[in-house]
Parts: sequence; C-alpha cells; structure tokens
Amino acid sequence: MRRTLFNQDHEDFRMLVREFLAREVEPVYERWRRAGLVPRELFTELGKLGIIGTAIPETYGGGGQDDYRFNVVIQEETARAGVTLGGLRTHLDVVLPYFLSLANEEQRDRWFARLARGELYTAIAMSEPGAGSDLAGITTKAVRAGDHFVLNGAKTFITGGQHADLVIAVARTGTDPDNRRSGLSLLVVEKGMHGYTVGRKLEKLGLTVQDTVELSFTDVRVPAANLLGDEGAAFTHLTSNLAQERLAIAVGAVAQARAAVDQTIAYVRDRRVFGKPVADFQNTKFELAAMATELAAGQAMLDAAVAAHVNRELSAVDAAKTKLFCTEMQGRVVDCCLQLHGGYGYILEYPIARLYADARVSRIYGGTSEVMKTIISKSLGL
Repeated sequence: MRRTLFNQDHEDFRMLVREFLAREVEPVYERWRRAGLVPRELFTELGKLGIIGTAIPETYGGGGQDDYRFNVVIQEETARAGVTLGGLRTHLDVVLPYFLSLANEEQRDRWFARLARGELYTAIAMSEPGAGSDLAGITTKAVRAGDHFVLNGAKTFITGGQHADLVIAVARTGTDPDNRRSGLSLLVVEKGMHGYTVGRKLEKLGLTVQDTVELSFTDVRVPAANLLGDEGAAFTHLTSNLAQERLAIAVGAVAQARAAVDQTIAYVRDRRVFGKPVADFQNTKFELAAMATELAAGQAMLDAAVAAHVNRELSAVDAAKTKLFCTEMQGRVVDCCLQLHGGYGYILEYPIARLYADARVSRIYGGTSEVMKTIISKSLGL
C-alpha cells in the first residue's frame, strides 16, 4: 500500500542516513557485534552530519525540526541495513524530549549545543531492582543540602548507560502518604560526578550492541541547577512522553519485521531443497503472503499513529494499541521467518536469528503487552 507519511525533506534525510550507514557502519558492524558495543565516536559522527540534532533548536546548532518523522526514518534505515546503533533510539526518542520540554534557559545554554554536536549522549535511569513498571515504587533518594541534592540508590536495565554523559535519574525527593506518585524528581547526573558508578554491562538475549548496565549513586552531590523540571513532579513529566516512547518501539517493531520478511524472501528464492527453491512450495508462498498482509496492516496503523503524533493528537490509548499490535505482529512474523530458514535460522551468522532475539524485548520494555491491554481495557470502561 502506498505510504503518504513522508515528504521530500524526509526522503532526502533518508538518503543521508542510508549513505552514512553504508559507508560508516555496515563495513564494521560485525566488529561491533563481537565487541558487544558501538563506539562512542559514532554519536559524534552523527552529530557532525546533523542526524542526531534534528529536533534541537537552530539557536543551539540543531536542525530546528520538531518532527518525529525524522526519527522514524532513522529506525527504518537501520533496520533495512541490518544494524542497530546502540542506545540511539532511547537517546533520541525517550531522553531528549525531556530536555527539550523541561530544560530552563541556563540548562539549554549549558547542554544543547553539545547535544546537537553529539558531544553529549544521554540515558534515563528509572528502573530499579525492585521497581520496574511501578514508578511509584522507586526508592532511590535525593536529599536537599543547600544548593545540592545528595543522591543515593541503584538503577538497573539502563540503556545507553555505559556511554552516557548525562543521565536523568528519577529519585524520590519527598513523600506523601496519600499519593505514592508524588515526590519524585528528575536530576541530571553528569559523568565524573563523585560517587556515581557505572556497573556491569548486562548480558542480554538480543540487542547485543546496545549497552544495558547497572548504575549506582553513593552520596552523589548533584547541583540543584541540574534539577530538570519541577521538584516532585517527575511522575507527571515522565508520563507526558510515554506515547512517543511506545510509538518508537512500534516503529522499530514494524521496521524489523519488514527486514525479516525481505531477508526471508531472498533466502527462500536462493535456498533449494528436494531439487527446487523453497520459494516454490505452497506453504512458503502462503506463509509469506500472510506475513505481508500482517505487515501492511501494522504499517498502516503505525503511519496513522505517527501522523497523529506529529499533529499532537496521539492519545495514550492509541499509542498503547499501536505498540500492542505492532510488537505482537513483529513476534509472529519474525518467528515464522526463522521457521522458513530451517536450521540455518537458528545460527547467529544469519541475520534472522539476531532479529528473532532482538524482537523478544519489544513486548516487554516501554510497558509490557499486558500493561498495554490494561490501558486499552480501561478506555473501554472495563
């Protein structure tokens, strides 16, 4: 089905991203995969080309394009190239929006130009060993001491934490017995602050070049000037970007499912069994026809959601529906694609095996499928 989501500016940007990936990433990606990490210099290079700073105001050297479709293009092109760029999606789609919406003028002057150039890379530290989806259960504490907060606690599952120069730490700065959600604040912890430690890199099933680490804060003195947004209002701040965070996961899900289908079509045309290509068997044709149809449905739903988001009209419920459908579709499609590869699909040398491993977390992070169903069911009055 013909897509109408993008204009010529987006397509020109697409070619810029595609050429960068072909020139700078694809030739060395296997080395990154074996190392389990993308180099920090990648983000500086993306900054030089203007790829990483499209949403940052021109005043600070950014592109001044507050248009989420540029982020969509990046995800589509990385999936098409069969690569991932570490925690870039989290930096652009999850963390940067908090800086853009909450930073005051002094903070903008201090950070934005370097963010646009890729000299500063970000992460957000919400999840804790005992608090994942339950943000109100966060126990990391920050106590006000003059012009500083003294921060103590531990975080886990932090995407991009190994490279991050700025980490938005969600901490409890106050308590309200009648409202567990009250009293949480966002503090920007900077690399090198005394007592801030980047812990072990967690070994994951998939997304192996995306660094996921543990962080600890022991009496870290965070300047009050690094408070992002209003003190005690973190819960409201965090929920304001949930629709985009979930939409971003759906974008990746559809793009990676499409990559899986494209790779599988190429494979079954080339692979021969019983004297003929696998593509000649009716089962192969029917399975791929069904997957192409599911993919088209997911793409149409996703494009409608992206268009609504660009127009500031995407509701939390519609974002939940989009994430639920697209990530569940991704799981079904990638599983079927691996099956059509036969035994080779289970070998990591083949991209489909990596796509299969990478896909599993889509139904977990950013809110599990069960959480999405809860949100949707509430909208039905249930």
